[in-house]
Amino acid sequence: MSDLRYTPFYRALHRPNLFLGGERELVMSTGILCAGLVISSQNWPATIIGLSIWCLGMGIFRMMAKIDPYLVSVYLRHLKYESYYTPRSTPWRD
Repeated sequence: MSDLRYTPFYRALHRPNLFLGGERELVMSTGILCAGLVISSQNWPATIIGLSIWCLGMGIFRMMAKIDPYLVSVYLRHLKYESYYTPRSTPWRD
């Protein structure tokens, strides 16, 4: 007999937060921009351009989410890093 305790690991607790198959922030911001383009101009060429940008963006965002669902958030965090960290024992040391 094994004395190890079994703890279930539910998938919903660590599943990425996707919307329509892509990363949530990218999909929603693209949808808002395309809807704003279509509503503000109110003509057929702008409607066609807005729908084509939306369809193209959704395809790209879904491919990105298949590669890495946290791709944009990791990239944005990478931009905040400094290029060189001075050798100190703690960050608060002068």
